[in-house]
Amino acid sequence: MSEQETLLEFPCQFPVKAMGKSSAHFDVTVVEIVRRHVSDIREGAVTSKPSRGGKYTSVTVVVDASNRAQLDAIYQDLTDHPEVLMAL
Repeated sequence: MSEQETLLEFPCQFPVKAMGKSSAHFDVTVVEIVRRHVSDIREGAVTSKPSRGGKYTSVTVVVDASNRAQLDAIYQDLTDHPEVLMAL
């Protein structure tokens, strides 16, 4: 899908969610990965939520996305990381 074929209008705020096993540093890892592609993450843009049993954690980072290539790169880096089980 090309830039013209996307339903998103850039720039836009876009929530990126990553899920992995709960650990003391999982949220920091996700933010570090996203920060490689988005220099300014606003205060309050990061939320995390443990699963019902506490074994997994989801971390959502709302970013100011400039284009689809930027989002694709974020998702690629997240899915390449061994601690990230899924990215949405």
